[in-house]
Amino acid sequence: MYSVVEIAGHQYNVAPGKLIDVDKLQHSEGATIDLDKVLFVGGEAPIIGKPFINGAVVKAKVIRHAKDKKILMVKRMRGKWQKKRGHRQQFTCLLITEIIDGKGNSSKIDLESTIAKKHLSAAAAVTADADTHAVAD
Repeated sequence: MYSVVEIAGHQYNVAPGKLIDVDKLQHSEGATIDLDKVLFVGGEAPIIGKPFINGAVVKAKVIRHAKDKKILMVKRMRGKWQKKRGHRQQFTCLLITEIIDGKGNSSKIDLESTIAKKHLSAAAAVTADADTHAVAD
């Protein structure tokens, strides 16, 4: 299942386990946020919002805040002067953990994937292992 979400005025195509870089958000690192401006949910039965889907939520975890690579701008007037300026855009990296389509269906991140192992806390992995062992018994 995948989805199109609006975050800070921009639209992003997201899926569970995908890392996306968005304009800087005012959430602390490690926080879990709910993105409720879902425009589209795709999969076996696609749902299109008008403009948003009621009850649909995309859950994401804030991985880090950082600055993008520097963009250099040079202004020049032939023979007179030259000005060089740089800019680094701040961004927030989000890990999409779950998509809920508002009709009872959901798609979660695979906890065995390398992205999940790298970015999700050890506590989440331990509880997932405990749930797996409890079902097996």
